[in-house]
Amino acid sequence: MKIGREFIKQIIEGGDTSLGIEFGSTRIKAVLIGKNFETIATGSHQWENRLKNGFWTYNLPDIITGMQTAYENMRKKVEQDYDITIETVGSIGISAMMHGYMAFDAAGDLLVPFRTWRNATTGTSAKILTDQFQFNIPERWSIAHLYQGILDEEKHLAHIDYMTTLSGYIHWLLTGRKAIGVGDASGMFPVNESTGDYNEAMLAKFDELISKKAYVWKLKDILPEVYTAGDQAGGLTEAGAKILDKSQNLQSGIPFCPPEGDAGTGMVATNSVRKRTGNISVGTSVFAMIVLEKSLSKVYPEIDLVTTPAGAPVAMVHTNNGSSDLDAWISLFQEFYEAMGQKAETQKIFEIMLNKALAADADGGGLLSYGYLSGENITGLEKGRPLFIRSSESNFNLANFMRTHLLTAFGALKIGMDTLTQKEKIEIDSLLAHGGLFKTPVVGQKIIAGAMNVPVSVMETAGEGGAWGMALLAAYMKHKTSTESLEDFLDEKVFTDVEEQEIHPEESDVKGFEIFMERYKKGLVIEQAAVDNLTS
Repeated sequence: MKIGREFIKQIIEGGDTSLGIEFGSTRIKAVLIGKNFETIATGSHQWENRLKNGFWTYNLPDIITGMQTAYENMRKKVEQDYDITIETVGSIGISAMMHGYMAFDAAGDLLVPFRTWRNATTGTSAKILTDQFQFNIPERWSIAHLYQGILDEEKHLAHIDYMTTLSGYIHWLLTGRKAIGVGDASGMFPVNESTGDYNEAMLAKFDELISKKAYVWKLKDILPEVYTAGDQAGGLTEAGAKILDKSQNLQSGIPFCPPEGDAGTGMVATNSVRKRTGNISVGTSVFAMIVLEKSLSKVYPEIDLVTTPAGAPVAMVHTNNGSSDLDAWISLFQEFYEAMGQKAETQKIFEIMLNKALAADADGGGLLSYGYLSGENITGLEKGRPLFIRSSESNFNLANFMRTHLLTAFGALKIGMDTLTQKEKIEIDSLLAHGGLFKTPVVGQKIIAGAMNVPVSVMETAGEGGAWGMALLAAYMKHKTSTESLEDFLDEKVFTDVEEQEIHPEESDVKGFEIFMERYKKGLVIEQAAVDNLTS
């Protein structure tokens, strides 16, 4: 239910709001919501990762100034729309890209540049740890980065005092608390579902594995403390308030919920935290999250086992490469359009180009592409080279070109999802989709439904994304009753009136994607050859 401007002003003035800030791959976004959970104002900042000394990273100053800019833009929007300055907020939550590696010394200084989830440099350590734990350790996980550094005898390891994720770092910066939500923690190190904390047996195995190195630290001592959704995990310090709000109007003492990963906020934003529910997020990376009813029968390298923000077990299929190459092609077409003396908004270009895919051959007309800007663990590529390939017999036109770049965005994901549905017989009733791709109605949703062969829904809130999901987690901490689960809070308070648009898979799309996947798998040798022979 929409509420009036004056009432919103009272909500803001009284601090009856929640703020979610999420550090995505290409955008930092701040979302302020009221007690009816609808968005009051947003602010954002565009940024890009960079390949530096062999690692995908973001500079530390960019992390902080990006957050400040996103918050400032949100604050100015509030001042513009409601003629009021934000002095307090009811609750705050920080979210960011899961996994990765940030290591600090005792003085709080970053020892090596932030290593993001995108790096595929930890293959050796991931395999060793998977074998040791009999639990899949993906290359992206923090523990894989740490152990790879040990194998490579990196000098900084002797000086580690604290290791965390990006969300954990920002939370620490603003609250002084070395905390992390269980969902994000489960992307650092395996979590024991029954305790909601790191797996003690595996912690002991890791310490034994590196015992000859004689480091002064034990693994648990350098990891953040694990919190569950609904817990309070600190408050905004005076120093933190000055960092977050450059205008110096924001007061300290605001309670923080546990920081979470973008996978967790995606589950919350799509109300996909109950068993048998699932969601798919499409952005720079693509991942599907399926909340499990039962444990998997064996270890699969394609399947990450993580948790919801409430600690329930989740099977995660994560691919490193999503829409980045598609975005690059759209930018090229926009550049051509502008060179012709025309002007159009970027979103309008996206809508026109993506809708062309609906007029294409179901399999993309024999075309093939790989949007591998970086390595892809599911298909065994340590590095990436974006490729577009066609034969002389391919039906090469704009519609098929666009459809192919959409189909390939879900190629690696399909391989992982087939493991769940075909080998483990996991039943998926439907998927909820979210991400920037769905700002253009129908197209992406229809392609995914055909690729996964399940109904796919998009909520009217899909465009709000993970920052809104993080704000909901902050609101849950503030407003929940003593016995209210996250699942019930979302069902009964947040999503009661939210509309969904569901698309069922069409047989032609399903068969077309199957034909494309045969081409995709056969063509991986071409992608590997490009990695081996194209050095720049």
